[in-house]
Amino acid sequence: MASLSTSDTFFKSVFPLKLRRAKLILPKPQRIFACSLCGSPQSRSLTKHSSTTQKQALNIADNGKKWQSVIGLEIHAQIKSASKLFSGAGTQFGVSPNTQVSLFDAAFPGTLPAWEQGRQEGGMESKTVDKGLSRGDGVGLMEIVTAPDFTCGDDAASFVKDLRDVLVTLGTCDGRMAEGSMRVDANVSVHLPGDPWGTRTEVKNLNSTRNVRLAIDYEIERQIEILENAGVIENETRSFDAEDGQTVAMRDKEKLLDYRFLPEPNLPPLVIHLDRSTLPSESSSLFVTLEEDGSGIDKICLPDQQREILEKDYEVPLIHSVVLVRHGLYDLFVTLVTHHNCDTRAASAILKTSYVAFLDDQKVEASNSPVSTQELAELIHIYHRGEISSSSLSIVLGELSIKQHLSCQAIIEEKGLWMVSNEEVIHAAIDEVLAKNPQNVKSYKKGKVNQLKVFTNKVIKILEGKANASHVQSLIKEKLDK
Repeated sequence: MASLSTSDTFFKSVFPLKLRRAKLILPKPQRIFACSLCGSPQSRSLTKHSSTTQKQALNIADNGKKWQSVIGLEIHAQIKSASKLFSGAGTQFGVSPNTQVSLFDAAFPGTLPAWEQGRQEGGMESKTVDKGLSRGDGVGLMEIVTAPDFTCGDDAASFVKDLRDVLVTLGTCDGRMAEGSMRVDANVSVHLPGDPWGTRTEVKNLNSTRNVRLAIDYEIERQIEILENAGVIENETRSFDAEDGQTVAMRDKEKLLDYRFLPEPNLPPLVIHLDRSTLPSESSSLFVTLEEDGSGIDKICLPDQQREILEKDYEVPLIHSVVLVRHGLYDLFVTLVTHHNCDTRAASAILKTSYVAFLDDQKVEASNSPVSTQELAELIHIYHRGEISSSSLSIVLGELSIKQHLSCQAIIEEKGLWMVSNEEVIHAAIDEVLAKNPQNVKSYKKGKVNQLKVFTNKVIKILEGKANASHVQSLIKEKLDK
């Protein structure tokens, strides 16, 4: 069975919890690429499997046995909203305890609660109460459950990244895993081919895609080692210690879990179809098509589509398209190219590096950037013409966020960031470098062409980085080859 697509999972998340088992008929987005070892999509960092990960992906024990791993995920995504469910209390991250908790959130019995004194004292004595620190009470949460068909940590982590991109694009969750907006529980088991599935363990509360990958791969290896030594896997809940890279037992799980779900007659099963062509003639379930639900969801350009458009229509490199989409810069890029006539390569390169770093430093999203699209477009044009260096981009962006009344050109002039265009100044710097390094000149004459890079770096240093490296190198080569 193929794993649930990000589109499938989103629609499971936006409807009530009791409806999450609804059958969804939706197109699956294309994965970017797959691991040559296990067939799973690799992480967006484009890194290859290490030798350790190769062993884990193939699940080959030291004695040559090939184990199969089964992994299912449960993702908890906080709904992106300014207030809590049924409450006007805020949801801002990092505030002091008890400052965003209403009476409803705290479940007080009425507007004037009267506690029973004996029960209150008993609770304090038996330590059945918490520290009294409340932050997340009443915050809306989406619970997203996948099929148990992932095979390794890379496979699962890639899915979480894709899902996070979809939720962020749709505006339903901000995807900030480090802040608790999105957490992952992983259920892991291993078995030999042809055998029934093994006893599973659940690794709780994973707060980054890196930890998802590491925790799952470690748990697979741990279970295989236990079974290879005639041990027994305990059905338990475990946590992941990021510092040690190991999972640690938390508590035993019941043999048979009874969550006591109750059917709600006012919320019948909801089946979603793309259009009416796939609707059955008769059914007791409620059917909805994306064309008719009125939300406009079917018109939204999802991350996979955005990457495809960037790569095919604008010839943006793969790694650039991944970063642009992940940081919500797709619309900005299209605007810069189509409405401000920016060069596609220059625009994607600046957005991927300098602009993403600038947004991270400012701790803002692209939609709240202090730099206007007009000024950003002007900066891209200036850079594309070769009038400033790449190292100057971050300086200009930082100044634009502070001195919003100044233009790019005014800031570049004020900071003295214009590239050196005077050929006499460049030739003077080249002559100085060649005169001070006669041995390197002799080495170049003997065929050591790598000395060109040495000369170029020295000239660029004299010019304080305000010269085009390729142009400087061509001038040096021309002078030496005479």
